[in-house]
Order: sequence, then structure tokens, then C-alpha cells
Amino acid sequence: QVQLVESGGGSVQAGGSLRVSCAIFGYTSSRYCMGWSRQAPGKEREGVATINSDGTTSYADSVKGRFTVSRDIMKRTLYLQMDSLKAEDTATYYCETSPRAYCYGITTDFAYWGQGTQVTVSS
Repeated sequence: QVQLVESGGGSVQAGGSLRVSCAIFGYTSSRYCMGWSRQAPGKEREGVATINSDGTTSYADSVKGRFTVSRDIMKRTLYLQMDSLKAEDTATYYCETSPRAYCYGITTDFAYWGQGTQVTVSS
């Protein structure tokens, strides 16, 4: 059973930075893709960033140049560094994964996801 545990959310002023983390448990192989999505109140969940098993990444247009997705394979941890935050980035952020090597771009179609962590950006 794959489990994901997010941490690191919080509140920050516009223009600030936050890093959220996701610990991954249960995989016995390194061939899996991972991603972050977010959901604001009253809105649909949207994909934010993905990282494939070969380390290649994809980003939603709304966060390109501001967010960076990365991973520590040995620690089995996924990160999302968020810089130049805007009020419209306020949402619950979810870590997600599927047991396939490639995510094939931005997607919310994953087999497993975490409980979410709240990010609030005040203007």
C-alpha cells in the first residue's frame, strides 16, 4: 500500500516563499511518477507540477518560473518550492503518485494521493 504524507504548508505574504514536502511510503520500485496538484475553495483541482522517474519535469503555465518540483530519491521525498507567491496560489496542495515511469505532462490522474496541506497567501 502506497502512502503519501505532506508537510510544510502555512501562511505567507504575497511575494514570499514556501516549500512543501511529501514523504512516500510503500514503493518497492523506483519507476514511478509524482506530482503536485491544488484545489482552492469552490474550484476544481488543477495540476501544478509533475516529475517523472527520469527526473524530467512539467509545470502548469500559472506557476512556470515560480515553482520548482524536485525529489530526493534516497529519502523518498518529493518537494515543491514555491517562490513569488500570489494570492491566487492559495489552496490545499496535494501530493500524488502513480506506479508508472512517466506522468505525461500535467495531470491529476494519479493512483494515490496524500491528505493535503494548506497554503495561504495574503495580499
